Amino acid sequence: MKNEQLKNFKIFENLTDEQIDKFHPVLTKEKIDSGNKFIVEGDEGNSIYFLLDGKAEINQALTLSVNKGESDTREKSIMKLSDKDFPQFGEMSIFSEGDVRTANVRAQTNCTLAKITKQDLFKIGDDNPEIGFLVMRNLGRIITHNLIKANQNVLKLTTAFSLILDR
Repeated sequence: MKNEQLKNFKIFENLTDEQIDKFHPVLTKEKIDSGNKFIVEGDEGNSIYFLLDGKAEINQALTLSVNKGESDTREKSIMKLSDKDFPQFGEMSIFSEGDVRTANVRAQTNCTLAKITKQDLFKIGDDNPEIGFLVMRNLGRIITHNLIKANQNVLKLTTAFSLILDR
């Protein structure tokens, strides 16, 4: 993995090559076969993934689980990811209570991912406060962007429901 590739991910925005070099020893590569789900909504999550090669899709359950006996497996596609867009995902779980994954991610093609654990990310930030500040600022921007998109989707949904009910 080269710095030129990592610089394209929003989490590393405005970091120098020297600062990005700190992440190389802790990034691990994973290969995921097409069709495999590698992040499961509700599972514990302790890492951020970077899509280096391939395509993936983020999905969420359509219904909330209300009883343990029956399970509704219907999902709604939230976002399609391509390595051309340099997406990272999984950042929500490292800040959520219980480090819970908020969506499913499935490989649409064979994928190559890089992964950094929460512990390694925070250790780099603790040991290098300037890097920690830049990365946390970038993560704040990423999460805020995702929250705004989610709010817009909720608004669209509630508007659609109100139009149906007003008939």
